[in-house]
Parts: sequence; C-alpha cells; structure tokens
Amino acid sequence: MTRDDGPVSVRILEKEYLVACPAEERDGLTASAEYLNSKMKEIRDSGKVVGADRIAVMAALNIAHELLQQKSRRQDYHQNMSSRIRVLQEKIELALNKGRQLEL
Repeated sequence: MTRDDGPVSVRILEKEYLVACPAEERDGLTASAEYLNSKMKEIRDSGKVVGADRIAVMAALNIAHELLQQKSRRQDYHQNMSSRIRVLQEKIELALNKGRQLEL
C-alpha cells in the first residue's frame, strides 16, 4: 500500500461516504459515485420512489439493466463479426483454390 492509498470521500444524495480505494482506482471510484448519484437523483426527483433504500435498489436495478444490455449488444456484435470473418475466409479460400487451378 502506498501512502496515497486510503479512503476516498464520495457524496451520494447529500450523504458522505468514505470508501477504501487504491490510488490508481480513485478516478474510477469518483466517476462511479458521480454516476450513481446522478441516477439516484433522477429516481428521487421523479417522485415515484420514496426512501433512500428504495431509491438505491431502483438505481442498482437500472444500472444492472444497462450493463446487461451493453453486454448483449457487445455479444451480438462479436457474433456478427465472427460470422462475417468466416464468410470472408471462405471467399479467400475459394479465390486461392481457383488461382491454384488456373496455375495447373
């Protein structure tokens, strides 16, 4: 542990929290706390959910949903790219085979 390691103060819904964090992860922690705070404020300000516990659970559910959607889109993208690469490989193989046949 370096002397920069230690608790980081973050503010979520006007409440301060001290979170232990290595120095190299402080920026990520701060950004995460700001994102969570903004999501929780959105939910609180909508007036549909009352109570910090319920707001936190709703924010967590919304963030988890966003994460799963991104994972699904990423997986779809990779599957699409894999199939496109296979098609290109087949075309290349076909062209190489035709070239070999012409050489004979």
